[in-house]
Amino acid sequence: MGTIKGEYISLYIDSEVKKEAEKILSRYGLDLSDAVNIFLTQVVAERGFPFPIYIPNEETEKVLREVEEGKNLEEIDFQTFVKEVMEGS
Repeated sequence: MGTIKGEYISLYIDSEVKKEAEKILSRYGLDLSDAVNIFLTQVVAERGFPFPIYIPNEETEKVLREVEEGKNLEEIDFQTFVKEVMEGS
C-alpha cells in the first residue's frame, strides 16, 4: 500500500496470530500495518465491523457451558440427527 502519513499506534497481538497473519499477508505483498489500515478503512466505510460479529445470547452461552462441562449430551446416529433437524425447521 505504500507509506501513509498519519498517526503511530502500538498494539498488543498474540504472537502466534501475528506470525500466521504475517505469513498470509506477505503472499499479498502486505504487512501488518497495511492490513490494519485496510481494516480501519473498511470500518469507516461500513460504519461498523466489515464482517458479522456474533455474540451468543444467554441461552446459547448456557448450552455452550454445558457442552464444555460434558452435561446434557446424548449420542445419536446421523440419520436421527438429520430427521430431528428437518422436523425442527
